[in-house]
Amino acid sequence: MAVNRIKELFSDSVVYGLSSVVARFINYLLVPFYTLYFNPAEYGVVGLVYAAIMFLYVLYTFGMESAYIRYAKGSERNDKTVFVTLQLSLLAVATLLGVLFYYLGKPVLMPLMSLDFEGGARLFTMMLIILWLDSLTIVPYAHLRIVRQSWVYAVIKLLNVIINVGLNLYLVIVQGWGIEAIFFSNILASAAAVLLLIIACRSMYSGTPELAVLKTALIFGLPYVPNGIGFAINEVIDRFFLVRMDESVIEAIYGHPYTADEITGIYNACYKIAVFMLLGVQMFRLAWQPFFMRYAEAKDSSELFGAVFFYFNLACAAIYLTVGIFAQEIVTLEVPLLGGTLIDSRYWSGLEIVPWLLLAYWFQGWFINFSAGIFIKDQTIKFPMITIYGAVITLTGNILLVPVFGMLGSALATLLCYAFMSILAYWYAQKYYPVKYPLKSVIFLMLSTVALVVFAGNQPEIGIKELFWKILLFTLGLAVLFGTSLRFRSGRA
Repeated sequence: MAVNRIKELFSDSVVYGLSSVVARFINYLLVPFYTLYFNPAEYGVVGLVYAAIMFLYVLYTFGMESAYIRYAKGSERNDKTVFVTLQLSLLAVATLLGVLFYYLGKPVLMPLMSLDFEGGARLFTMMLIILWLDSLTIVPYAHLRIVRQSWVYAVIKLLNVIINVGLNLYLVIVQGWGIEAIFFSNILASAAAVLLLIIACRSMYSGTPELAVLKTALIFGLPYVPNGIGFAINEVIDRFFLVRMDESVIEAIYGHPYTADEITGIYNACYKIAVFMLLGVQMFRLAWQPFFMRYAEAKDSSELFGAVFFYFNLACAAIYLTVGIFAQEIVTLEVPLLGGTLIDSRYWSGLEIVPWLLLAYWFQGWFINFSAGIFIKDQTIKFPMITIYGAVITLTGNILLVPVFGMLGSALATLLCYAFMSILAYWYAQKYYPVKYPLKSVIFLMLSTVALVVFAGNQPEIGIKELFWKILLFTLGLAVLFGTSLRFRSGRA
């Protein structure tokens, strides 16, 4: 029965996503800590550096994770050869890029990340060390996934986060460090991960590297680079537009003399609230691909995938409704032992971006759903094109909207990007593998919850009356979700 298979997908989503969610959640606990101890300008620099890391990571890894998963499925001897060949190539490329960026890239990259201040060069060097270390983890992590050592994988991931969080707290609270503590903690946590992965995969290092293997891996992996760059553009390019804003424009939009670094920091902090939707989407993604491949040839696959799409959107609507309506109440929650709120009040002026970023990640979930047909029919060549189109929309949106709407402009550009990508994925998927998606019911769910969240956001002050009004709107939203679900189950959707 379809219901049992949907329950199976839900169960898999929880199992596969648990380690990822726990790690992300522990990491997310640093957000209230950062916003309390660092001012928006400092946190803006942190956001820019990590945005640069996401871009450069694509070059440092050059598709070798996908290449290893593709080719390390033969004999033990073959797997060891592939492992050592790709690991040595990553070591060589990471070292070469690190040297080039250190000696030649500083004049260009440091101003882009607002690191042109005393001590900025030290942060730049730390960034390169993080990239070097992290590039050495991708093949070992991929190996653990292939041989299904899920617990080893999860424990190392979790230890990485725990070390990172613990060092951040110690260095800032006890030792009184500034934002350099964030990057130094990351370096030590990444170094620990590299060491643990070497121990876990020690038997694989006895292989002999082969040039033919590297050539084959490069032919397969390099086409992933443009797709990775496009993804990075969609995710983090907005920070680089915000940090370039003229301060007269900022004051005209916000009526406050923020600096561009402060605007970037405020945006970076409020962006984190959308993590609730992102976590749900990512948990679903981990279980969705093996699920749709398992049932691709089933006679009722069209109805099954359509039902999955509906219930996925029902869950997204519940997340959107909860976080969108109560975003202000969520950020004002007191964090035990920290002596501050979930996000410090200096950052609350960016809360207007939250509903639109939540909606953007909701559309990303649509894209993941629609990708099933493209995968099943081996049309994955379409993904880089879709991502690049999305990147063009992101760039154009930021160019046009940031000077007019500031942070909201960047959020809207992200929303437009993922909405377009999901529509394009739907068009291709239906062309190759038609599915009966209940679009009318899903669009009704989305429009209804967005209307309720926008309506709730128009209340100017926090108070008992406003909280009561929000609870009333939230209850109405739950009634809409329940009614739409009943209608779908009765076959009238």
